[in-house]
Amino acid sequence: MHFLKSARFQKAIFLFIVVAPAFAAYVLFTLYPNALSIFYSFLDWDGIGVKTFIGWDNYIRLFQDPFIARALQHNLILLVTVIPITLTISLELADLLVNRSFRENSFYKVLYFFPNVLSLVVIALIWSFIYDGTFGLLNGLLQVFGLGGEHNWLGSKSTALLSMIPLYVWCYVGFYVVIFMNAMQGIPKSLYESATLDGITHMQRFTKITLPLLSGVIRVGTIFLILSVIKGFEYMLIMTKGGPGGSTEVISLYMFNLAFGGLNLGQHFYGYASTIGMMIFVLLVGLKLVVDKFFAKDSVEY
Repeated sequence: MHFLKSARFQKAIFLFIVVAPAFAAYVLFTLYPNALSIFYSFLDWDGIGVKTFIGWDNYIRLFQDPFIARALQHNLILLVTVIPITLTISLELADLLVNRSFRENSFYKVLYFFPNVLSLVVIALIWSFIYDGTFGLLNGLLQVFGLGGEHNWLGSKSTALLSMIPLYVWCYVGFYVVIFMNAMQGIPKSLYESATLDGITHMQRFTKITLPLLSGVIRVGTIFLILSVIKGFEYMLIMTKGGPGGSTEVISLYMFNLAFGGLNLGQHFYGYASTIGMMIFVLLVGLKLVVDKFFAKDSVEY
């Protein structure tokens, strides 16, 4: 029984005690639900009644469902607008603020981060007021400058989805400003001093030094933005419920409606919703690999 008293055995026991609770929580709250989702994706099930195994029928249905294509198109519009706009504004603001005094930095960090401490419902109510067709702030500003009258921004198919873009950008910019500012403060000042001696301009310094050295942070930020845009549906659910006419229904909201009866007069399609969840997972993994490949060639260390 000497091995029970050995330092290696006691260290192994200690590591097991430390790691086991976290691993158990990971299995219980991540692996197990994901395994269930894979299983449910092969069923015709409403979440309550009898489970009927239907094989690959739900996956075949994905390619025949016109609402899938429409929802993915809406996600694509948000991806190609929200992500570049958010990253561009965040990087520019971070570069503008990073050289200010500590007190100013702290003030602006709190100011820009403020949307991230608000609840989803509060944010949705604020932007619903901004876009209100009768008493909305946006219509009021347009009338002041003589640029138009009343327009129901969230009630029109042509503007409902586009109206979500400023909302998403406003919510995300503050977080990434703080992240990029902290990353910029970690870049050695000697690099900038050497560049200044060589007569480099501020824009050249930003594009030739700052951006390459932030490529890793930008890569992670891009991945998290993709996750947020594709998985997020709360604002649409609260503000438009996917309308008007499905014009703001993104893929995650469509999945939610199928699973919990938001559509189809209370009917539930839990099995098919699980299949859509698997599709979203594959899509996210694919986009993550694309982002990694894109940034791999621009990776720079210091």
